[in-house]
Amino acid sequence: MSRDVKSYAAVDLGASSGRVMVGRVGPDALELTEAHRFVNRPVRVPEGLRWDVLGLYAGVLEGLRAAGQVDSVGIDSWAVDYGLLDADGALLGNPVHYRDPRTEGVAEKVWATVPAAELYAATGLQYAPFNTLYQLTAARESSQLAYAERLLLIPDLLTYWLTGEQGTELTNASTTQLIDPRTRDWSYGIASRLSIDLGLFAPLRQPGDPAGLLRGEVLEETGLGGPVPVTAVGSHDTASAVAAVPADGERFAYICTGTWSLAGLELDAPVLSEESRAANFTNELGLDGTVRYLRNIMGLWLLQECLRAWGDPDLSALLPAAAEAPALRSVVDAGDPAFLPPGRMPERIAEACGVSGQPVPVSPAEITRCILDSLALAHRRAVRDAQALAGHPVDVVHVVGGGTRNALLCQLTADACGLPVMAGPAEAAALGNVLVQARAHGLVGDLADGRRLLARTQPLTRYEPQGDTDRWREAETRLARG
Repeated sequence: MSRDVKSYAAVDLGASSGRVMVGRVGPDALELTEAHRFVNRPVRVPEGLRWDVLGLYAGVLEGLRAAGQVDSVGIDSWAVDYGLLDADGALLGNPVHYRDPRTEGVAEKVWATVPAAELYAATGLQYAPFNTLYQLTAARESSQLAYAERLLLIPDLLTYWLTGEQGTELTNASTTQLIDPRTRDWSYGIASRLSIDLGLFAPLRQPGDPAGLLRGEVLEETGLGGPVPVTAVGSHDTASAVAAVPADGERFAYICTGTWSLAGLELDAPVLSEESRAANFTNELGLDGTVRYLRNIMGLWLLQECLRAWGDPDLSALLPAAAEAPALRSVVDAGDPAFLPPGRMPERIAEACGVSGQPVPVSPAEITRCILDSLALAHRRAVRDAQALAGHPVDVVHVVGGGTRNALLCQLTADACGLPVMAGPAEAAALGNVLVQARAHGLVGDLADGRRLLARTQPLTRYEPQGDTDRWREAETRLARG
């Protein structure tokens, strides 16, 4: 390998699978290969839904072994969830899954102390029942929290096991609802009023900061030759994915697609208005002082759960049938928290259509078309609302992540938004992870430089809007009436 090319291991943990990818970066090269992929399957135990974090760590180690010698390692994952450590640094039980029902009704208790409008003005975070703030409030009387000396978000926990060093990476910390997006530091006043001990958190790290070296035992188990540094990346996978949006300039919207759809804008400052709160937009922190201004949409979780209920049929055969199904015959609100829990998804989608007076989809093709039309409609609303609330017009929508492999969803999103869609890269989170590591080691310049490298080296597909947007407006009106 050329001395001008370096290799970086990107550990990218999603809600349904984990992967270790190897990125090779040079002056005009960016190549990503998969070293190891493993299932991320939560476990329901008597006390609730939990992450199998030990299984994930084993998958990470196996992936590093398969990756071979690398110049650095970076970890990103989903947000909000955490592990608690005791005074000896030992994990106090498996981390609670954000879909666990323990936070039901907790938000109202928090708002009794800090009203919702005041909480948003201070933290800029949308309401989601699983935000870390609500999880900590729900756990207040638990014995685990009483014995805890340290709280580490999921990527920080795995980094600690790899290196023995503790830190709290900023982009993920911004999803806890305990960060002030204006100061990019803890919201000490909010934490104090809610009796949340910020001393549980390790010191904040920025993307690109060193996060330690792989421990000797890790080197031995993976067969890697040391020293191998671990670099803090945008450890919230959406932060890494947005860093890998191959945009030119500022007039773009993005949709990070996967289990969730995260649709919004990249801004220089948060939008903390009451109108923004009412529209349920969030202000999460990104690279280089940016703000990820976005709305959470239920995403391909709806389809994933249906596929599971149908016995995991071949999606490549189902999508052409869905494309032939009547367009916009029935739609559901893809942001409705009623779809958050697992189980009975086809029936629940059908029931929602029936309750709203629409034709009830029956076949897998009809239900799949309903889901994809509903997601495209939600994407349309989010892109339109973000532009209006932020005063930030866009000319193109960049779709990144796993949904880029779904050509029907990409075309429907272009049609619904009335804007061209640039789809790709599919492994955006891993590529953003790699780019931050490469930048920390001097191979890539600023955020714009990394995006230019992506545009030159990654396959992208352009979808032009087709048809009249009036039919999407009519569907939106129908959904609002329902």
